[in-house]
Amino acid sequence: MRFTTYLNNGVARLAVVDGDSLIDLNSADQRIPSDLRVALKAGVELQTRAREVVASATPRIKLSSVTFAPLVPEPGKTVCLGLNYFDHAKEGGRDKPEYPWFFFRGASSLIAHGDAGVAPLVSSKFDYEAELAVVIGQKVPRHTKEADALQYVFGYSCFNDMSVRDYQKRTPQWTIGKNFDATGGFGPVLVTADELPPGAVGLKIQGRLNGEVMQDANTSDMIFSVAETIALLADVLTLEPGDVIVMGTPAGVGQARTPPVWMKDGDTFEVEIERIGTLSNPIASEHK
Repeated sequence: MRFTTYLNNGVARLAVVDGDSLIDLNSADQRIPSDLRVALKAGVELQTRAREVVASATPRIKLSSVTFAPLVPEPGKTVCLGLNYFDHAKEGGRDKPEYPWFFFRGASSLIAHGDAGVAPLVSSKFDYEAELAVVIGQKVPRHTKEADALQYVFGYSCFNDMSVRDYQKRTPQWTIGKNFDATGGFGPVLVTADELPPGAVGLKIQGRLNGEVMQDANTSDMIFSVAETIALLADVLTLEPGDVIVMGTPAGVGQARTPPVWMKDGDTFEVEIERIGTLSNPIASEHK
């Protein structure tokens, strides 16, 4: 099953995707909250309710006619991984990490499919990163074991972890270069975990700049799997419904190329993940 979040009069609304259309879930069934995170925290059986809505005569809205919002507009936590593909670690001059390089993203950095990623005034080193996003569906108990971790995943989506590289390198912590406004593309759809291989393993992931393939890999190449990542995080903190984990990028980023390739005004970057979909964001310069 596929879900999305779109804008209705400027307000983010949760919808189920039915072919080339969507159905606003709260409009069809007021028992379903209009926010994905709220619905998950409330324990709503989203797939069951959504199936009932799809089977009804509820009006559809063409996907091609809507403006999207970030899939989870305000996650409680967005935990990201760096250097989680072998080749990407190598191209960055680093060995395989013994423990994930975790960092957080704030909600103000998130944008939707179709929204412009903003190349900042203060830097020209604006890079792309095609990534798999994981949406947590149930509270993950502390010290959950890897073998039990995937039961807490609601679904998967696409993410572009756009990075301002010179700011990222200003401190040992990457947070500042990963949290510029309008630099985290997220969406457009979530595919529920039951429709994909466990842990979304074995899926082709590709990043394209202006149609040219820059990153081409497979989620099987991840160093830390989704299940292992959840287990490692559960040793530290409580993952809650609507939290997001962004699983790192494969090789081919702009900063590792000779000469480096930076995104600029007028570019478009796409993230495509097999069986999940394609996230597309134009790039625009920041204006004062």
